[in-house]
Amino acid sequence: MSDTNFVDYVKIFGRSGKGGPGSTHLRREKSNPKGGPDGGDGGRGGDVILRGDSQLWTLLHLKFRKHIFAGHGGSGSSNQKTGADGEDVIIDVPLGTVARNEETNDILFEITSHGEQKILVKGGRGGQGNTHFKSATFQTPRFAQPGEPSIEGWFILELKVLADVGLVGFPNAGKSTLLSVVSAAKPKIDNYPFTTLTPNLGIVSYREDKSFVMADIPGIIEGAAEGKGLGHRFLRHIERNAVLLFMIPADCNDIKQEYHILVEELRKYNPELLDKPRVMAISKSDLLDDELRDAIRPLLPDEIPAVFISSISGTGITTLKDLLWRAINS
Repeated sequence: MSDTNFVDYVKIFGRSGKGGPGSTHLRREKSNPKGGPDGGDGGRGGDVILRGDSQLWTLLHLKFRKHIFAGHGGSGSSNQKTGADGEDVIIDVPLGTVARNEETNDILFEITSHGEQKILVKGGRGGQGNTHFKSATFQTPRFAQPGEPSIEGWFILELKVLADVGLVGFPNAGKSTLLSVVSAAKPKIDNYPFTTLTPNLGIVSYREDKSFVMADIPGIIEGAAEGKGLGHRFLRHIERNAVLLFMIPADCNDIKQEYHILVEELRKYNPELLDKPRVMAISKSDLLDDELRDAIRPLLPDEIPAVFISSISGTGITTLKDLLWRAINS
């Protein structure tokens, strides 16, 4: 998933179709010159609908499609014929897409499963024909309802990556390297901050043909909850992960302090993130000898399971998968 092709935020203008007007037709035939009202109802206006598609990973296809209009309902006609319904517009979006009202920023709904459909903008109802207004004392109504008008507005679509495991850590913690080792994903890897600018997903093979999805997400920095660095762009994606894997390199100055900074950023952004299961991996452990590992172990946080790993030598990778699998299925 290249940086240029990954789009996780778009703003679109949606307009539903207006309902068709009811008919005011009066039946007139040689055999029945005063047949009375027989005007049909107008057709409903088309809806703008979002539909989940598990094969999509980006909102790129909507980046240049800013205006989306559904079809208008047709007019009712004689012989109580209902007008044609306006054509719906169905927009396929990745799983994890959140729709918001642009003006109020309120969340309207989320798309989380393949084939799930939600109406973004509802079409207007068709008007009733004059046949509905006939009564014993009012035999020839010469009026009908107009159709309901269109609804329109600006909407924000945000993608929150869906994965079993989300990698949490400062830039250069080794997240991309781990993902490239445990899956077939090929994230960009280099030794400078924010190498990963967009989420990368990988399917991690586990025992007995089992697997789980891991997401390498842009590295967090202190102040991310206030929008510094990649800020909310990172934290939005971590919301949808089932398990959080905190990655801290073995050569950092204070492992426990770095962990608490990461936890605090998550708490400030959304306290509910701290309810997710957590696992810690001390990356780049090939830099440590046994004596240094023994010295570091007592300094690790007590509240979460931790493992020393090296994506270069493969040390601890199997143990890490076991810990993650248990956390996912706990």
